[in-house]
Amino acid sequence: MISISRLDTTAADFRQALDRLIAWDVATDDAITAAVAGILADVRSRGDLALLEYTRRFDHIEAPNIANLTLDPQELTGALMALPAEERLALELAAQRVRTFHEHQIGEDWSFEDEHGSRLGSRVTTLDRVGIYVPGGQAAYPSSVLMTVIPARVAGVREITVTVPTPKGVKNPLVLAALAIGGVDRVYTIGGAQAIGALAYGTQSIGRVDKIVGPGGAYVAAAKRQVFGPVGIDSIAGPSEILVIADGSAPAEWVALDLFSQAEHDADAQSILLCPDASYIDAVASAMDRLIDGMRRQHIIRASLQRRGALVKTTDLNEAVAIANRVAPEHLELAVADPHALMSAVRHAGAIFLGSYSGETLGDYVAGPSHVLPTFGTARFASPLGVYDFQKRSSVIEISAKGASELARSARVIAEGEGLDAHARAAQARIRGIDHNRRE
Repeated sequence: MISISRLDTTAADFRQALDRLIAWDVATDDAITAAVAGILADVRSRGDLALLEYTRRFDHIEAPNIANLTLDPQELTGALMALPAEERLALELAAQRVRTFHEHQIGEDWSFEDEHGSRLGSRVTTLDRVGIYVPGGQAAYPSSVLMTVIPARVAGVREITVTVPTPKGVKNPLVLAALAIGGVDRVYTIGGAQAIGALAYGTQSIGRVDKIVGPGGAYVAAAKRQVFGPVGIDSIAGPSEILVIADGSAPAEWVALDLFSQAEHDADAQSILLCPDASYIDAVASAMDRLIDGMRRQHIIRASLQRRGALVKTTDLNEAVAIANRVAPEHLELAVADPHALMSAVRHAGAIFLGSYSGETLGDYVAGPSHVLPTFGTARFASPLGVYDFQKRSSVIEISAKGASELARSARVIAEGEGLDAHARAAQARIRGIDHNRRE
């Protein structure tokens, strides 16, 4: 039997129970924060020597220099060629779909001419150097390679540096193959906070980057938080989440397995079902009990569902959507007969899966959009990783003489109101210059 909370929205204490369920403290443990600060300072000070020491201590790899922690492009290509055909074709299909999706995200310059003949617009440019962290401590994630590297490549990033830990020197062939498919510039078998420090500050052998992206554990998350400023970051990733809204039209087994699919990531992951049909909730619970013993990671699934999972009876589907907006989940499945009728009311979700065939697992691997998504409620203001994370915009301002004559007067008034004399005089200088040229 699986231990999981059963909630009902008509209960007097439902709101409090929901708040407790979705609460997640994004603050890092003080001990982790202090340890990470020490590692980052050490890497910034000693560079390669610190990286070699931490790699020896944490990953149990003896390396005389960083060159020994660098993966040769031929090794990546060799791993790809050595894969069984089925695995290689699966990775290549995923890569092609991720590439095709993100090609639609490429931003373009735009401009317009105003009534004074001035031209205003925005110029899109690509980041020069990006660092991508690929987790590799507890599990291997070739999918994360594709979901981060390919959007960066599509954006046109000039240099992509990847760090991936290889504890005890064990290299996952699927990860190496995915790196070959993605086409990265360099790969270092370094993990943890020390890898983030190397990417952020640079060392004697590793060049600093402009932005760091990619998921990681608590130490990586803490390191990304601490280096932000000198370098950009995508987000601070939290435990994986799925929220399923169901009306009873999808097979109960499918929903049970979708809830499992996120729970198996981590004991802190969250899986929630919202449904107005009590008998269907019972059917999903029965399916979970029936299927759990066949799960390879059942101990993690059980822990996750017991700690943060819930089966919630709602009054109707509209209430379910309102709750989903409050939760703002990483993954939202609308496993209902008419998902489009509900989607217009969805305001906050990292990724929205429409209909029972659109299982979240397909989004993790082969649908196309990046699976790097906002977590712990940040979908209220954040977006999935995409090409736009590797591009930036510059405002372009070309003021005509007529425009300066008109606009400088208002600019001077506002500047004087703010007490910024140089601003006001700079605007006034344009007015005098234009008036002088007119008299001549």
